[in-house]
Amino acid sequence: MKHFLRVLTQLLVFLYCKCLWRGLKFVIRKVTGRCELQRICYNNKPGARRTLKIESSLKCSKHELLQSAVSVHPDSVEKTIDDIMSLKKINLDTNPQLGISLQACLLQIAGYRNLVVEVEKLRREPYDCENPAHEEMLMKLWKELRPDSPLSGRISKQWCEIGFQGNDPKTDFRGMGLLGLHNLLYFAEHDKATALQVLHDSLQPKHSKMSKAEWDKKKFDKAIGYSFAIVGINITDLAYSLLVSGALKTHLYNVAPEMPSLVNFQQTFCYLMQEFHRFWIEEDPCDIMEFNRVRTKFYKRVLKQLKNPDMALCPHFTASDLHLVNL
Repeated sequence: MKHFLRVLTQLLVFLYCKCLWRGLKFVIRKVTGRCELQRICYNNKPGARRTLKIESSLKCSKHELLQSAVSVHPDSVEKTIDDIMSLKKINLDTNPQLGISLQACLLQIAGYRNLVVEVEKLRREPYDCENPAHEEMLMKLWKELRPDSPLSGRISKQWCEIGFQGNDPKTDFRGMGLLGLHNLLYFAEHDKATALQVLHDSLQPKHSKMSKAEWDKKKFDKAIGYSFAIVGINITDLAYSLLVSGALKTHLYNVAPEMPSLVNFQQTFCYLMQEFHRFWIEEDPCDIMEFNRVRTKFYKRVLKQLKNPDMALCPHFTASDLHLVNL
């Protein structure tokens, strides 16, 4: 019986989408004199609210031209808009704003798609200690986070001071490849005050009743609760998951007027690092063994926030000033 009801529900949804909804759109166009794309552009402000609806409308269209519009190369956007105008019999001279709005939407869609490819490429590229560029980035990360402490050698226990697990950080980049290093270095360079503060906090004793000297003497492994670099790589994985799932479209469509870029993604990472740090302190976990629980809870909270199409990270990236704002 349950199977029958499920099949019946799917059939009704199919009939609604294929027949009733298309018939309703035809009636609305006759009454308003505007196609669905026009109504979306004129009734929604720029950003995620408009672009997400345009993207959905194009994907669900029965016309191959409209379906393929979400996959066009950025250089082909203008021609695609001309083709859409011709198909919909819309005079561009009398509807100039429509062309501008569609162009912005298609560029955002193309930019997001290209960003996913770029991020995936970095994630798949392994850290290579024989590559001078990779080594230079790693050394720069140390200098940014420990400017007053010269590194004794490439292989050193000092790496643990910034949150790596062992003597050689290259083993910690296996999961996220170069993407993890790129994000950590961007955080250290472009939001340095926050990065240094988070690193400092992560190394402090959790319980104020015990002095740091006593803590060090007893060699307890329970600071605020995590290793900075390892958590940074883990938060990179979280940001990557939000990106490939499409959840970050809300944020990126609201902060990038045209094409979202890698910089936008890295700024998102900086926000997530800062917010996770605050969240970790609020949750007050007993030890690092609770990391997965706290991370999952944090991930769900961010997902919930991003379901609001008007939600975005603060559009102007400044150190220690990142927070969610309702546009």
